[in-house]
Amino acid sequence: MGGLKMAFLEIKDLKVKIEDKEILKGISLNVDKNEVVALMGPNGSGKSTLAYALMGHPRYEITNGKIVLNGEDVTDASPDERAKKGLFLSFQYPQEISGVSVSNFLRTALNAKRETPISVLDFHKLLQEKMALLKMDKSFAMRYLNEGFSGGEKKRAEILQMAVLQPKIAILDETDSGLDIDALKTVAEGVNSLKGPETGILIITHYQRILNYITPDKVHIVMKGNIIKSGGKELALKVEEKGYDWLRQKAAA
Repeated sequence: MGGLKMAFLEIKDLKVKIEDKEILKGISLNVDKNEVVALMGPNGSGKSTLAYALMGHPRYEITNGKIVLNGEDVTDASPDERAKKGLFLSFQYPQEISGVSVSNFLRTALNAKRETPISVLDFHKLLQEKMALLKMDKSFAMRYLNEGFSGGEKKRAEILQMAVLQPKIAILDETDSGLDIDALKTVAEGVNSLKGPETGILIITHYQRILNYITPDKVHIVMKGNIIKSGGKELALKVEEKGYDWLRQKAAA
């Protein structure tokens, strides 16, 4: 008899502390390929802590629970092992890397994931294709990574990384923060074009507005390190309408 199909990413009762402070108090959620899961919550609720813990940041200590990727326990795996197995994190505040072009950075990152290096010609073709998809000017590839980039350009560069690296599960941490409406739409279009049978997306956000352009299959609300409510896209709309206070009151009751 066949059992239930496992989601590609399974987070089971995850507890995480930073130094001596427990931030996540038992988070469980799944993200499968070809779906968009939104994790919403007020500032300080533990959303970004989850993102960093999933990628294996050494500052975030997992004290309980498991992270399972494609049926394999990766709770103790190094960040690069997780990346090779298909996990990707788009940072809220991407770092500038002076002297390293966007093109060179992406080719190095892609080769780190591959068994055999991609040829320069094939990589150039792939990069141009993905940049066209994201409506990016060709000159962007030769600029130093994030140096002098606007907020929108930094986010586009993150989505371009995702497009080139083709992860199985992409975690977008507050990708919408600081974006004007045009940049938001471009980033959302890019994300929508990348979601598919081989890629699932976990969107971590404070606001509902990015979900006007990327429709989530599931929405989880996190507060004080716990998921307090789960539902469909209508839950995100309710948060937009009522704010988080109605959930705080509900949780207190």
